[in-house]
Amino acid sequence: MLAGMARDDSKSGGRLEQIKLVYSFTRERDPQILLWIALPAIAIFAVLLALGFVFGHPIYLGVIGFIAALLWMTSIFGRRSMSAQYASVEGQPGAAAAVLSSLRGTWKVQPAVALNRNQDLVHRAVGRPGIVLVGEGAPSRVGPLIAQERKRVTRIAGDIPIYEVQVGAEEGQVDLRKLQAHLGKLPRNLKPREVDAVDNRLRALGGAAMPVPKGPLPRGGRIPRGKMR
Repeated sequence: MLAGMARDDSKSGGRLEQIKLVYSFTRERDPQILLWIALPAIAIFAVLLALGFVFGHPIYLGVIGFIAALLWMTSIFGRRSMSAQYASVEGQPGAAAAVLSSLRGTWKVQPAVALNRNQDLVHRAVGRPGIVLVGEGAPSRVGPLIAQERKRVTRIAGDIPIYEVQVGAEEGQVDLRKLQAHLGKLPRNLKPREVDAVDNRLRALGGAAMPVPKGPLPRGGRIPRGKMR
């Protein structure tokens, strides 16, 4: 029992440390974060509490106000922290790999399987949809780079579905902030055990060593753990 309590305390401590880290990281890039969180929350609580006194139910509406204020704080903190995290990696080589590394579920990610001297990159992700080749860089250069990687992958993948995604702000590209949502909409074609088997085969192809941006990264909106090798 004591061991279980110790584990719970450890988990709680870990979550608190993570929240502190994300808050500090966000505040560096968004100095007004505390005002955006606290002032509206206080106003919400105060209004509902005042209505409680007017209608003769201060405790009931006070509790409702506290819950509403807490939900507001959580929602706004999540949105603004995600914006700060995306902003911290946008424009850096490997930004797409940093986002891919935080995908939830059975995704297996191998960054920078192809690159050129202009730092255009192709990352490979294997998940329930199949194989996804994610390119970032100039469309005129990253397109051929993806096509070249697709030829390599096809020799091993066989009839496994292969999807191509270019990350960027131009027409036909997927915005970095929408990359996770875009992949989440792809159909599920493989079973979890098949994902591991395909990933193991593809890793024999190797890839270039390329660091990804460091720091707190957006993870599906609630910073869950992703899988990356």
